[in-house]
Amino acid sequence: MSVVTIYVTGYCPYCDMAKRLLDARGVPWTSVDVTTDAAQRAALLERTGMRTVPQIFVGDVSVGGFTDLRALDESGELVPLLEQHGIVHGASEG
Repeated sequence: MSVVTIYVTGYCPYCDMAKRLLDARGVPWTSVDVTTDAAQRAALLERTGMRTVPQIFVGDVSVGGFTDLRALDESGELVPLLEQHGIVHGASEG
């Protein structure tokens, strides 16, 4: 089963907000802390072109950061994206 992966750093309020949004929707996620991992951060930069965190992936698809995730949720596009990647999700706040 695919999951949502969130690349984070030690202190990152937007990372925390992304986790809370996913928790509220019952979406399984895993985090990868890149605070002290220069190689992982370089790989993310090459993969996404972004230096900031969080960087959120649904399966292997980069959806951007927290504001991008929130926009997907608010537009109703998050659930179909999750389902397209076989990600089981739960309840939604509404």
